[in-house]
Amino acid sequence: MAALSPGFCAGHAPSRLPSVSGVCSWWRWRATGARSAGAMGRAPGVAAALFYGAVAALVLLGVRDVLFLYEENRCSMTYMYEYPEYLKIKLPKKISRRFPAYELYLYGEGNYAEENKNLILTGIPVLFLPGNAGSYKQVRSLGSIALRKAEDIDFKYHFNFFTVNFNEELVALYGGSLKRQTRFLHECIKVILKLYKDQEFAPSSVAIVGHSMGGLVARALLTLKNFKPEFINLLITQATPHVAPVMPLDKYLTDFYTAVNNHWILKAQDARNLTILSVAGGFRDYQVRSGLAFLPRLSQHSSALFVVSSAVPRTWASTDHLSIVWCKELILATIRAFFDLIDETTKQITEDPKKRMLVLNHHFVRHPAKFFEEDPETLTELKGTFIWIKIKSSKWTYTVYNESDGKYFMFPLSNHRKTHSHVHCQSSMLDTSSWIYGCLNSSSSMCLEGFDLSWKAELLPTVKVVTLKLQEYPSLSDLVVYVPAINGNKFTLDCEFFKEDSRTVQLPVTHLFSFGFSSSKIVLNSTGLIYNVQLQHFGQIYQAFKIYIESYCHPHKGRKTSVYRLHVPWSHEDSITVSKVPSFTEISAKLHIAQPENDSTVAVLNIYSSLDCQYEVTIKTSFSQVLGQVIRFHGGSLPVYVISNMLLAYGGQLSALISTGQCSDFVLALARAAKPYKVDPIVNVVKFLLGPSGLTKDSKLMTPRRAFMAILLVFVSCTTCGAFAILIIYLHYIFKVIKLHSNVRIEQNVLNKDPKHSKDTSDNSNKEIVKNCDSTETITEAAAASPTTNTAIDNVVNSLKIHITILNLLTWIVLLSLPSLIYWFKNLRYNIRLDPDPCRTMAIILVSTVGILMNSSTTKVKSSKLSKIAAQLPLPLSVAVVAFGPMHLYRVPYFVICSLLLHALCCIV
Repeated sequence: MAALSPGFCAGHAPSRLPSVSGVCSWWRWRATGARSAGAMGRAPGVAAALFYGAVAALVLLGVRDVLFLYEENRCSMTYMYEYPEYLKIKLPKKISRRFPAYELYLYGEGNYAEENKNLILTGIPVLFLPGNAGSYKQVRSLGSIALRKAEDIDFKYHFNFFTVNFNEELVALYGGSLKRQTRFLHECIKVILKLYKDQEFAPSSVAIVGHSMGGLVARALLTLKNFKPEFINLLITQATPHVAPVMPLDKYLTDFYTAVNNHWILKAQDARNLTILSVAGGFRDYQVRSGLAFLPRLSQHSSALFVVSSAVPRTWASTDHLSIVWCKELILATIRAFFDLIDETTKQITEDPKKRMLVLNHHFVRHPAKFFEEDPETLTELKGTFIWIKIKSSKWTYTVYNESDGKYFMFPLSNHRKTHSHVHCQSSMLDTSSWIYGCLNSSSSMCLEGFDLSWKAELLPTVKVVTLKLQEYPSLSDLVVYVPAINGNKFTLDCEFFKEDSRTVQLPVTHLFSFGFSSSKIVLNSTGLIYNVQLQHFGQIYQAFKIYIESYCHPHKGRKTSVYRLHVPWSHEDSITVSKVPSFTEISAKLHIAQPENDSTVAVLNIYSSLDCQYEVTIKTSFSQVLGQVIRFHGGSLPVYVISNMLLAYGGQLSALISTGQCSDFVLALARAAKPYKVDPIVNVVKFLLGPSGLTKDSKLMTPRRAFMAILLVFVSCTTCGAFAILIIYLHYIFKVIKLHSNVRIEQNVLNKDPKHSKDTSDNSNKEIVKNCDSTETITEAAAASPTTNTAIDNVVNSLKIHITILNLLTWIVLLSLPSLIYWFKNLRYNIRLDPDPCRTMAIILVSTVGILMNSSTTKVKSSKLSKIAAQLPLPLSVAVVAFGPMHLYRVPYFVICSLLLHALCCIV
């Protein structure tokens, strides 16, 4: 091509060429315009860089809090005492042909596994369901501990743990196989029950333990038309996102959730005999936040319980998404519950929903440090040759060590009722025996009969405590504390009477935007065993605080530890911290579930202390944890806002192209056009109205070769996987853009070529051109064509800029379709065609659209009748992306395709 030398203005032009001053004026205008445009562009570019840099820093701080700043793992690992074995259950050929990728196994160890190889089973069936990419071998923790427990009782009762192999499918990313898993699960239950049909105590139902998405698949059983609800009577889910998918990446996933949740609401009577327990992992589980595992109590289905592992008695630890299946403390609570659920008559899990809920509450909500009894004998005769001691003081401490005789300490209540409202007692002896009674018939020196108040107690990590409101027990004459004869063990008993007002204080939390610079503080001056600090105005999920507790204690040898519990009354998500005294303790306060609108309760910090300690409590807003809460609850919406801003930048580039003939850089367009205030107010109105829920050288857009390529990719999407076709066209587009960028660089280098300064920038070359325009040297013939040549290069550069923006948008489409591609590739050995395919329709449209766009230029766009519409469309589309994207992420690519499709039409019309 003809090139314009930087020094051509220094020569004399031949007479046949246009005026040298005209050409030089054109170059002077071009260089001056480039400098001014650069100066104007740099200012918003710097401001945009600072703004987006600050936003990125805040996001990274939030991500750091979610992924790294959580409590240490306090779970113990479960171990197998014998080699675990998995006996494959032979399924009917019809089922095997329908579900070639799925299998059913029976877990066993040692002699137990050998005895069960003939499948003569006499136990209670429990079926374990793995979750997203989960292994069927994860059942070993439950199976091994249940086997040890059965051995302890000489196999009076025992459980047979089955497990399903779902081929480690990525069902959290691709929902197309969830219905298939549900149907296979139904077949497995029927096969399992047939294994027991000739037994004396044949079960009529199966208990299910589902991890992650396995719990949702179990709930989906009720949506099957031919499923009998009596096939399951107990469902325990571990870190299962019941409310909504973690990432709504495809239509099949969201439709599955809608079908399951709607069925449980509209047809709750189908689950009236089913008891369900949902256990969440707490803040260590950053894959499934605990709020998604919440199961609200429905009006017709009250047998549902939700609890966070940090609140489970004798566990008191947060678990990550994987450790929840092997956390020894949590598995022990689950197995104890299983054995307490057994009906001695049928030798199977009880059919009484009320008893099942009592057992689950006993082991997972409030443990009284006693073995479970369905109907405990609360009225007890206090007899035996024990020493009776009457205590009249309001505060009492007794240390037990090598007691040869049992003792009863009796507290008369008549005098205390006048001056106190409550009594609180605690014992550091964590056995399961009864230890506190309410006396009904007392003589002057002893009590003959009393209520066993030990069932009102609650187990904490270092003590068991009981707090009674005296007004609720008007018939009691005395309180009796029992100290057994003991040898070698040392423990402490404490009791105190108090007024509720003296131990309940209100502490308003600091404002969200105080950023930790201000604080609220209280000093608990009175010494006592218990304090209740009410955290006023603490009920939203975006709130996060640091609570500092400093204890001051009198010197005392062998002092007990203090227990701090953050109690959230509207959900079972308590967290417990044990601290030595005196000490300085830091506690994080944040919520998994926001306070319901009709709930008037208050979050409370319970302090269980020693009698001789005083406390100072300080609360501050933790800005980093606030950011963590935002990421935890709204991080999934980040792609939505990124794509929305990119659409705005895309529209800005098209507008600039139409108005000025020049296409701005993507970064500059992003800084100018991506304004949140353009989108968010309209989104709020929409939500309010809707309610909850080398390219340019070929001027032909389509050639036989390109048509064949498009048809081939459509065929690929229909016969294999739509996401695969999208990836191919995306890689093809990248190659085209790279080639175009290379051509632009070559042509610009030729244009700016200077023998003396071959490495000068274009700005320096432009300055030299303007400078040399004052000389009188000859201009070459090539100079006459230079304005036209540079216009062509400008068009190519504009095309490159718009193609880079389109490529950025396509990148997000590829990322959002990637889960389907991974699932298809992982299961390729079973079926070459992904069915159902959430990306097939999108791929067919995108292949045709991108095939036109990759061969388009900005020249045709500027002259199109649809160009103004194409420039204005990205704004409403970006509004739609933000409005609908967070709950239906799979819809976002379709909004992007709408804009690209109109751009493609501009190249034709």
